[in-house]
Amino acid sequence: MIIKLLPLVPHDTKINFFGHRFYAFIASVIIIGGSILCLSIKGLNFGIDFTGGTVMEVATPIDPDLGALRKSLEELHIGEVPIQELGSKRSLLLRFPEQDGGAEGQAAAIAKIRTTLDATFAGAGAPVDYRRTEFVGPQVGEELKKNGLLAIIFALFAIQCYIWVRFNWQYSVGAMLALIHDVVGILGLFSLTQMPFDLSTLSAILLVAGYSINETVIIFDRVRETLRKFRKMPMQDVINYSINSTLARTIMTSGSTLLALLALWLFGGMVIRGFVSALFIGILIGTHSSYFVSAPSLYYLKLRRAPEVATGEEKAA
Repeated sequence: MIIKLLPLVPHDTKINFFGHRFYAFIASVIIIGGSILCLSIKGLNFGIDFTGGTVMEVATPIDPDLGALRKSLEELHIGEVPIQELGSKRSLLLRFPEQDGGAEGQAAAIAKIRTTLDATFAGAGAPVDYRRTEFVGPQVGEELKKNGLLAIIFALFAIQCYIWVRFNWQYSVGAMLALIHDVVGILGLFSLTQMPFDLSTLSAILLVAGYSINETVIIFDRVRETLRKFRKMPMQDVINYSINSTLARTIMTSGSTLLALLALWLFGGMVIRGFVSALFIGILIGTHSSYFVSAPSLYYLKLRRAPEVATGEEKAA
């Protein structure tokens, strides 16, 4: 027996996305304006990767209670101490920020952590194995900031060049507007919530840029097809038709990705929460920018073709 599944989006869907562009524009202004305001007032809460600090790798004799261990480390008042599992429950990576007092302050913080860990696993029958302790200086952090900023700039520039070569300059400008919208929106989220901004978050921004431009390119490709097929169709109708024809794909890909990210956010722990949050919000903002920033921009950038006689297929339509 063959079961015929209902289409996710009806074939004749005709949502007027272009007609709602002003409401979307207001939302984008709020996102961009609010993000810039937060960044100028609160800035980013840079993590150890950018500010400097200490990384400790330890092996515990028994499976640790991470919740209780985090609480014990918080009571030391040396700043946030994220705990990350390295392949197994007993192999842990601890990080804490640079302390006041230079090398002596850092050594005192390391001693506090060692004392806490030794006391926690005192009755386990074996001592805690301290495999490595490394200090990341502030100069390294400043270099990582610079390299991270350059990575974002070069990535956006390369994407813009690709769009320009594959399509036209109007498409390139529209894609760049959407990418700037996405990057600023994510930075604003981290400034507003003061979640730690580290290298994993930076990689999430680059992933969102790639995800967003993929969605944008698919819509642009459909716009180009529609312009060739329906030579007399008004530009706003071309944009609506192109977005509606890719709507089912967007719902399937973005929906499944968001469900996976939601599971990671709920059960993945605090170590990857910043990374997952950046991806989750970035996909939502990226979909918004593809539909309401990059696509409508083609209308205002005068992506026009000389009037031509309608084709037989268009007349039949």
